Amino acid sequence: MEKRVRKSKMPKEIIELGKRIDRIIRQKGLRQRDVAHDAELDVENLRKYIKGKQEMKISTMLRIVKALEIEVGDLF
Repeated sequence: MEKRVRKSKMPKEIIELGKRIDRIIRQKGLRQRDVAHDAELDVENLRKYIKGKQEMKISTMLRIVKALEIEVGDLF
């Protein structure tokens, strides 16, 4: 099976957002698996968002924020 290749470069803001999510998870001493579960996401999708490999919908971001028990503004 051939690996899919992104046609355009991922915007740096998306990559930074993923890094911020990862930083918050680490600061809170959480596991990605638990955050994904609380956000009703597959852990692999959460990891793609964290690594900046996939863009997320606003609704997904809101579920992640809720799972992390933070405010949306904390991501920006």
